[in-house]
Parts: sequence; C-alpha cells; structure tokens
Amino acid sequence: MKRNLLSVAALLFGTLFLFMGNGLQGILLPVRGNIEGYATTTLGLLGTSWAAGFVIGCLVAPKMVRRVGHVRAFSGFIAIIAIIALVSGIVIHPVWWVLLRAVTGFATAGTSMIIESWLNERATNESRGAIFSLYIAITLFGVVAGQMMIPLEDVRTPVLFMICGIFYCIAMLPTTLSTAASPQPLKAVKLDLPALYRNSPVSCFGILLVGIANGAYGTLGAVFGAGAGLSDTSIAIMMSSTIFAGALMQLPAGRLSDRIDRRYVLAAMSAVAAFAGLLLAVLHPSSPTFIIGLVILYGAVANTLYPIAVAHANDYASSEDFVKVSGGLLLLYGIGTIIGPTIGGPVMSMINPHALFLVTAVAHVLITAYAIMRSRMRAAIPAGDRDAYTTLPTATSQMLTPESMSLADRNPPNKAPEPGDPAVKYN
Repeated sequence: MKRNLLSVAALLFGTLFLFMGNGLQGILLPVRGNIEGYATTTLGLLGTSWAAGFVIGCLVAPKMVRRVGHVRAFSGFIAIIAIIALVSGIVIHPVWWVLLRAVTGFATAGTSMIIESWLNERATNESRGAIFSLYIAITLFGVVAGQMMIPLEDVRTPVLFMICGIFYCIAMLPTTLSTAASPQPLKAVKLDLPALYRNSPVSCFGILLVGIANGAYGTLGAVFGAGAGLSDTSIAIMMSSTIFAGALMQLPAGRLSDRIDRRYVLAAMSAVAAFAGLLLAVLHPSSPTFIIGLVILYGAVANTLYPIAVAHANDYASSEDFVKVSGGLLLLYGIGTIIGPTIGGPVMSMINPHALFLVTAVAHVLITAYAIMRSRMRAAIPAGDRDAYTTLPTATSQMLTPESMSLADRNPPNKAPEPGDPAVKYN
C-alpha cells in the first residue's frame, strides 16, 4: 500500500496546486466582476460557460489525448488554463471572461481526466480505495485553500490572477517531468439518457436538479455574499465552510442511506436544504454569523445529495455497469450545472441577491417530492444487497470526470454478478 501511494505522491502534489488554482479562480472572477459592476446574469454565465466547457471536455478530450499522448495533452491543457488566468487579470471585460471561462472548463476536464487515468494505472484492487479517498481529500483541500487566498490581496489588482497562473504552472511539473510510462488511452463515456432513466428515475431526475442547485450556488454564492454585505474574508469563509460541512456530513448521511431506503434520505436532506434556502431568501439576514450559519446548514445537506443519488442508481445496476452508470450521471450533473447559473443570475437581478436561494429551494423541493413519489412506485433494494456508498465531491470547481469513476470502481473488472443479484441490468 505504501509503495503504491508513494508512486503517485508527485502526481497528487501537482493535483493539489491544480485545484488550488481552480478554487482561487472560481471565486476571484465573480468577486472581481461584482466590483466591476457586471450584471448578475453575466456573472452567472461564468459558471454556465465553465460547466459547458467541462462537459464538452469530458466528451472530446479523450480523443485529443489519444492523438497526441498524455504528456503533450496535459502540458497543452495546463498551458491554456494558465494563460487564460493571466489574461483574465489583464483584460477586464465580461464577454471575454465568459468565453475564456468555457475554454478553462474544457481544459480542466482534460487535465483532470489525465491525472485520474494516471492514478488508475498505478492503483491496484487493494490500494484503489485509499488512492481515490486521498485524491478526493486533496481536491477538497486544494479548492478550499485557493478560496481562502482571496483576503490576502486586493482583488482589484492582477496579483491574484498571477498567483493562479503560478499554481497552474507548478501543477504541470510533476507530470511533465515524470519518466513513468503513460497510462492506457482514455475511454469516452456515452450519455444514454433513456437507459439512465430506466435504471433509476430518482437518480436521473435528482442529479440533474442537484446540478442546477449546486451550479447556481457554486457560481453565484460569492455574488450573493457581496450583495448581502459580507467582506471578502467572510465570503471566502462562507464558500469554504459550505464545502467542509458537506464533506463532514457525507459519511453519516451515507451510512444512514445504507440502512434505510436511500430515497427517504434523499428526500429528507433535500427538504432541509430547501428549508435553509427559504430562510435565507425570505428573512434577508444581514448578520455575517447568521448568514454563514445558515449556509453551513445548507451546504451540509445539499452536498450529500449527489453521492446518495449515485449510490441509489448503482443499487439497481449490475456491478459491471458501475462506471457506465456513474459516468452518465456525472455528465447529467454537468448539464445541471450549466442550467443553474443561467437561471440564478436573472432571478437575482430581477429580485435581489438572496433570491439565489429561491432557485436552490425550488430544485430541492422538486427532489423531495419526486423521491417520495417514486418510493411509492418501486420497492427498495434490501439493505444487504445495496451497493457500497462512496463519498464524492460536488463543488462546481471540484467536479470529477468519468475517468474518476474507474478509479472509484469497487468491483474488480472481471467480477461477475452474484447469484440472485436483485439489481437489474443497465442497457
């Protein structure tokens, strides 16, 4: 185990700086854009374009990597991201920012898929879970560390954009200087919506709505914070606390969903997220402590929904289809993150910054209602026959790629379904 972890230590070190850059840039653009007076709708488009680029990257990047190789593709993707970070600090223009953000999303998908495929190559069945957990922890810490750098420098200057560029260049070094053989070619994941829906309607519909809510908050949360009168430091604490609260809550929520019908857990967590969102939208709190407290409650439950929905989908799929199901759900989540900021921006412009949580509340109420309705229409899988729950990140700047699902695969590739397996075949 130690030998396997040491073999990927340099790669994980580069991953840390990649996500530090992602976390910093993801919060820097909306904060600076708000100061520049950009419309909330425009700031929402920053998240929409990034998510669209990321989804396209998941579909197209494998072909580019197969054509030029992992190292060249990785260097090219990172160089693009670093250049865009620097240009964004020089060219302060909303149209250019929106266009460049889409390219950043595309290149980020490419770099993440290459890193994840490299980790896959080094992982064994014994070390796969440990490597995946360490990878998730590093991405989490990287995003939070990047966000917490906002208070260290005046966002009106290009210094923080330059720091993003430095982080990205550091992230490039471990992979480009490695003498290890390149991993196997990346596999493109096909999105089959009818098959996804047949497999699990709740997961299919729920993850799309989770993407809408998380995409809206992940992109416009900083804009809400500024509109609510929070300082840059408080905004960074609010955004980072949301991620940490969700990470801490995943394990207890996952264990609960292993014991009772996951749809009930999904409905309950969504109801709490809707309640917290409605309090923020209706009460219009101005106290930083009260705002951050409610947002922590919101993040704690909202960020548990995605992994529970994925686990529920895998309950009804045969073991060899885990990667196919999860990869398709990842792309559905990406589609939701495209829709969320597109809706959230205009709603905030028409009403007020707190109306962001009206968007998230509607999404969560729909999840609650649909999960309860479906629980009356389809029997739950017995607890002993359910797929093992796995924690997964759901922050917008932390989105995983379909390649990561191979790394998280809990079943050996050649494992056959167990006799009497109640799961239905995904086709």
